[in-house]
Amino acid sequence: MSFLKLALFSFAFSLAALPGLAAPQLRTPSQSFLAQQALDDIASRAAPIAGFDTGCSKTVKTCDWMAQFPDSTKLVHMNLPGTHDTSTWNYTDATQAALLRYTGPLPPPEVFRCQEHSILQSLNEGIRVFDLRVAYNPGNDTLGFHHSDALLSPTTRVEDVFFGLYNWLDNHPTEAVLVSINHESGTGTPEDPKMYELLYNILNAPVAQNYWVQVNGTLGTLGEARGKLTLLQRFSYSLLPSDLTKRIGIPLDPQHWTDNAKIIELVYNVEKNQIAFIEDFYDITASLPLGSGTAAYIEAKFEAVTAHLVNATRTDLNPDQLYITFASAAFIDDNPLVTPENFATGNGTALQGMDQRLLPWLQARKGQRFGIIMFDFYDAIPGLVEAAIGL
Repeated sequence: MSFLKLALFSFAFSLAALPGLAAPQLRTPSQSFLAQQALDDIASRAAPIAGFDTGCSKTVKTCDWMAQFPDSTKLVHMNLPGTHDTSTWNYTDATQAALLRYTGPLPPPEVFRCQEHSILQSLNEGIRVFDLRVAYNPGNDTLGFHHSDALLSPTTRVEDVFFGLYNWLDNHPTEAVLVSINHESGTGTPEDPKMYELLYNILNAPVAQNYWVQVNGTLGTLGEARGKLTLLQRFSYSLLPSDLTKRIGIPLDPQHWTDNAKIIELVYNVEKNQIAFIEDFYDITASLPLGSGTAAYIEAKFEAVTAHLVNATRTDLNPDQLYITFASAAFIDDNPLVTPENFATGNGTALQGMDQRLLPWLQARKGQRFGIIMFDFYDAIPGLVEAAIGL
């Protein structure tokens, strides 16, 4: 079923759910206009987070790069570049000012912003893993996107962004996309059973079942994941009613995701002994005191990242396990302020950030397995995504 028909079905389904309305029958060609209007409405609502798909030439190596890999390739053997705090790309001074009535005064936007290219643009540029932080939108009736106490869009719903991903996959059926979802704390909104029921229903809607890999507890092959989204479940279903039992994706639950750790071993499938090895050392001041300086902070992060990536490349260590490395770091309230962009790209002059330093490091190890690498401001350094993939 095409995305357009699925979108119209979803639109019809939502109408049928209203009291006193029956599901409309899809009878005439003229109703394609209604389908297009529904799609346009979803795309417009999703745009502050998803952006717009301007397309890419088939000659661009990053556009459909997974096409060159056989279906039998295991996802845990692949190099998958991703974006940390994906939804922050559009969080500018203007965005923050417009949302002041919801959030009140906040630190400057550069404290929260970790990207500058939208989700759909990132897909065309080779990114295949997205880190989405969700909580209630204002009113507590829909789920939206946050970074800490920064609301990123008051009207964009989680399902709107998913529709944008579905549409992109329709146009790029050789590709597979992994989506990490977790509840963002510090938003001032409730984390309650209703929130998890909303998320559960979104992930199990008829449209979603066509586009999310319907396997639970294990990562399979690229062939099984092509044209679909795979869930990295960084949230717990503990508040969900006991009769809602369907699960997809792999559970990387917060209870076992050690906070601010350089090495995390998280068993996500006990029976198959499947483990995620994770580096998520984001608060550098846990190791270095304030006043150490940007260069020292970047060096400490670079050491943690490359040590973890070395383990990922070793064929004698855990060759069939999942590796996730965060090349990102949280801002440091030092003087001067050290932002995620400073960590990623340095100071714009002599000081090199994580991205500049990782580019030659990855290029020198072309052909080796790195696993998932989550970047900030990946686009600032040309060739970084290609180096992470191994193109």
